Amino acid sequence: MKKINFLIAGLLCFYLSAVLGIKVLWGQKQEARSREYLVEANRIMRGMEEQGGFSMPDLHQMEQIDGVSFLEIKTGKEMGDGRELSGQTSIWEKKEIEEFFRKKNGHEMYIEPLICEGRALGLVRFDYKTFLSTSKELYWSIEGMIMLSGMVTLGILLYIKIKVIKPFLTLRDMPGELAKGRLDAELLENKDRYFGRFVWGIAMLRDNLKAAKKKALSLEKEKKMLLLTISHDIKTPLNSIKLYARAIREGLYDTEEKREKAACQIEKLSEEIEDFVKKIVHASSQEIVHIEVENKEFYLKDLARQVQEYYAPKCRLSMTKLLCGTYENRLLKGDGDRAFEVMENVMENAFKYGDGQKIEITFYEEEDCQIVKVKSFGNPIRTEEIPHLFDSFYRGSNVGDKEGNGLGLYICREMMRKMEGDIFVKREGENMSFHLVFKI
Repeated sequence: MKKINFLIAGLLCFYLSAVLGIKVLWGQKQEARSREYLVEANRIMRGMEEQGGFSMPDLHQMEQIDGVSFLEIKTGKEMGDGRELSGQTSIWEKKEIEEFFRKKNGHEMYIEPLICEGRALGLVRFDYKTFLSTSKELYWSIEGMIMLSGMVTLGILLYIKIKVIKPFLTLRDMPGELAKGRLDAELLENKDRYFGRFVWGIAMLRDNLKAAKKKALSLEKEKKMLLLTISHDIKTPLNSIKLYARAIREGLYDTEEKREKAACQIEKLSEEIEDFVKKIVHASSQEIVHIEVENKEFYLKDLARQVQEYYAPKCRLSMTKLLCGTYENRLLKGDGDRAFEVMENVMENAFKYGDGQKIEITFYEEEDCQIVKVKSFGNPIRTEEIPHLFDSFYRGSNVGDKEGNGLGLYICREMMRKMEGDIFVKREGENMSFHLVFKI
């Protein structure tokens, strides 16, 4: 949280500095250009003084001066109203003065007297635009854009802080707590659009871990009770077998009839022990396939999309080409989550035992079933191993030094059968293909 606070503070300082910096630079530039009009005005005045009077200059070559006006000094004799004024006393009407000194919109004015040969001829007015007046809109546009971008950026950061980072900080310790076995840790409900589903998933994981832990303790108790019971029950036939074997060894049965009877008893007692062993194996196998499947309906498109989204990045990283064929979207019977688990196991086997060059997924229909075929290339198992591939704890000859327990395909078959489907494997030359059968 400190880092995001520092980032927000840093961006705020940056934008404020940018606004102030532009203001200072703009002011300096305006000040530098604000007196450029004097150069042009002085040039025009020198030309008039050389000509000995006012003449309208060519303003096309001027960058700052937009207009030039002249207010001539009039004498009393020139007024023609019978008034006599000596010298060059200026006489202007009020209207002339107001018009001469009236500013034009968006312009500034500079007035200088025109003097030729020691005689004042009048006033020359120069109309010019300042840098600020010509660039005011651009200046405020830049300032506004900087302020707006700063506000938007800070708003986004604050939104991320409040809606993403802050809720995440309340959840960051939960996976660690679950990993440590602390399954009673409180998980606050969060309906946030970003973490609502994540919180729901963590809560479901915690509940599943609790249920698995409770079930494991129950199974451990049952296992110990079963072992105690079997160890007690097996002692009787085992002791009897020992007695019969000792009697035969010591020759206590002196007739063929007695020896045959003892052999029959040993056989009978061995069958009892065999029954106990079958019970243990049955109990173990039932625990392996204890998988809950919620049979509903799901779309083939959802399964294909989930597989592609999950394995496309992995294929890119491992430089494996993933080819997915076309299909007609069907409504399939079964559990969509379990179907993806089966696909996941088959895909992982394709990565683990294939040549890593290509994996191909194709779809076809057969009778009233939708078949999803996953084909891996290279390193197939022997044909005689195929019937045993879905047996529990069985691993093919192509596993090499790769880790595994031989239960993945066994569990896949059990899940598919619980969804009223099936799974089988074919060898296609030097390639392997798994076929998942779903009912339509």
